[in-house]
Amino acid sequence: MGIELLAIGLLVAMFVIATIQPINMGALAFAGAFVLGSLIIGMKTNDIFAGFPSDLFLTLVAVTYLFAIAQINGTIDWLVECAVRLVRGRIGLIPWVMFLVAAVITGFGALGPAAVAILAPVALSFAVQYRIHPVMMGLMVIHGAQAGGFSPISIYGGITNQIVAKAGLPFAPTSLFLSSFFFNLAIAVLVFFIFGGAKVMKQDPASLGPLPELHPEGVSASIRGHGGTPAKPIREHAYGTAADTASTLRLNNERITTLIGLTALGIGALVFKFNVGLVAMTVAVALALLSPKTQKAAIDKVSWSTVLLIAGIITYVGVMEKAGTVDYVANGISSLGMPLLVALLLCFTGAIVSAFASSTALLGAIIPLAVPFLLQGHVSAIGVVAAIAISTTIVDTSPFSTNGALVVANAPDDRREQVLRQLLIYSALIAIIGPIVAWLVFVVPGLV
Repeated sequence: MGIELLAIGLLVAMFVIATIQPINMGALAFAGAFVLGSLIIGMKTNDIFAGFPSDLFLTLVAVTYLFAIAQINGTIDWLVECAVRLVRGRIGLIPWVMFLVAAVITGFGALGPAAVAILAPVALSFAVQYRIHPVMMGLMVIHGAQAGGFSPISIYGGITNQIVAKAGLPFAPTSLFLSSFFFNLAIAVLVFFIFGGAKVMKQDPASLGPLPELHPEGVSASIRGHGGTPAKPIREHAYGTAADTASTLRLNNERITTLIGLTALGIGALVFKFNVGLVAMTVAVALALLSPKTQKAAIDKVSWSTVLLIAGIITYVGVMEKAGTVDYVANGISSLGMPLLVALLLCFTGAIVSAFASSTALLGAIIPLAVPFLLQGHVSAIGVVAAIAISTTIVDTSPFSTNGALVVANAPDDRREQVLRQLLIYSALIAIIGPIVAWLVFVVPGLV
């Protein structure tokens, strides 16, 4: 058995073991990286750790730490109150507001993970407070980020259009953007109704009765002593008196400084392009210094098991790349000589690999493999590029990607395992069905 196939076999074995045994798959992946990298391939330790996602690690820790502080001191509660006033109690609009805001942020040039890092904590807080399915809210944010991700001024759009232009192929930046936007919008519509959107739309705010508090059960009582406030029933959001509203929306010093910190995170990540993790950690430390009592409880709320899971898997995928597994699979597909089949298999390759690796990096690796047969003119280059680009990015819902990991990390404590499992199932389905649909919509009609 070749090294490439052995690496794939080990990855499959990890999934099987983690499914039937209560063992963190990230721990298995680190062990697999050592076995494959050091014992079989003979890689140096530094080469193995070169694949460790330090950027993602810091982003996961820093963002969950920062928003834990915001949750503890009541800032998230305050934001929820304000947002509910804007939608005037129409709960069914909340997921769509998240979708559109994410699309606008990435459409103006932000990377998807930056948008998700900022919106996911607030969106998941909405889900807890208003009995909206947390997976639906997370997916609406992610697909919204992907919907705007291929605008002509975005990172994804810039990468794709530059590759195509350099290869001398015809390309249409606006067409690529609209293709991605409406494809993700269609998925969002399905997600909305599959996860109970119709029920949410029919929900009468006045008849909901008491809702669960924004802070999940099990958080230490000390949290309530540092400014955390219970969430009010939605009927009070929609129909409460002016005095109630004024009292609930009152800002204190902690909330004001937290809002300033969150604004700094948004400006730093979206305008100045600073690293999200570094900015988030800096803001979190500043808030902790201003209010030291919140620091301990916030650190405890960081999802360390999720961090281990994601870091381990991505490190192993890095070893697989060094072993030539990714190139082996992609080159084997591109050499088949059948344009339609090659396009379909490249879509599948992009979807499956991107579920574990960086979509940004993969776009630069997968699309060039399609160039040789696209230059032959048998299929539409614009359609194939759109299909590959969409297939590679729609699986960013995977818990092994930055976006999916952020949703899992910000899910309610008592539902985090459920969210993880459902995202895994959803991502597996989208990795299978998505490329086929994209191929049928964008590639097959362009057959010459």
